[in-house]
Amino acid sequence: MNPKFKEISLFFEIEYPTNKEGLRELLSLFRFKSFKKGTQILESDKEEKELRFLNHGIVREYYATSDKETNINFYTKPQFITDLPSFNNNLKTKKNQESLTNIELLCIQKTDFRKLLKKHECGTSFIDLSFQKLLKHKELLEYNRITKTPEELYKELFIYKPSWLEKIPQYHIASYLNISPETLSRIRKRIS
Repeated sequence: MNPKFKEISLFFEIEYPTNKEGLRELLSLFRFKSFKKGTQILESDKEEKELRFLNHGIVREYYATSDKETNINFYTKPQFITDLPSFNNNLKTKKNQESLTNIELLCIQKTDFRKLLKKHECGTSFIDLSFQKLLKHKELLEYNRITKTPEELYKELFIYKPSWLEKIPQYHIASYLNISPETLSRIRKRIS
């Protein structure tokens, strides 16, 4: 097996056990792409045209207005990073994604993926399970942002997402917590 497909194969074996023939066919449709740090991977007001798997690197996901950018997620481990509602429903996305490091992606075009879905039942379960996980994550994120203080949210990052605090610039973490970098600095001093 091509080493570039090791992470995505492992991902499917653990997260979405499928038939081996369907998985081999799916993997054969993915194309390898690399991007330099600072590259825009996804832009708002555009429709997702491909399913993207982050093989290596760090990607930030954010909303942008004319006044500011607000980070909503970071991808630091091998996983799918596609805006699934846009991809699946042919809608324009409201999200943006940017590479925070040099990254490697495995990508499959939407038309090729849909042909495969029609052929193999396992593809439909992948979409269904992915949506369930996405909705669960979104609900938890909304709940936390409404009910917890920035300090409580930072403590959760410290426990559940330590790689974010190690690998992602602090001003991006502050944006994620919806506070200023100075406030984040004060919180860090209080906690340490």
